[in-house]
Amino acid sequence: MFEKIRIKEHMEVANYEGRHVGTVDAVQDDAIKLTKSDSADDMHHFLSLDDVEKIDDNRIYLKESARIPEGLGNKAVMQDA
Repeated sequence: MFEKIRIKEHMEVANYEGRHVGTVDAVQDDAIKLTKSDSADDMHHFLSLDDVEKIDDNRIYLKESARIPEGLGNKAVMQDA
């Protein structure tokens, strides 16, 4: 189990396969608030701390069962196209 105090602003959040999902904006209660810049709808999205599998260095990995809101991690890819 990890300690939520290890989660810091600007950490990368990845799915269980290591693909970019978002960037931490803040931790609020039992949720990770993601930056709007990684969201296709320019809104903040939240992930439950229960969905975190592990933290390695400056990267948070989510469990395979994590519910990831649609459109996260896609904005940067769409802008590069």
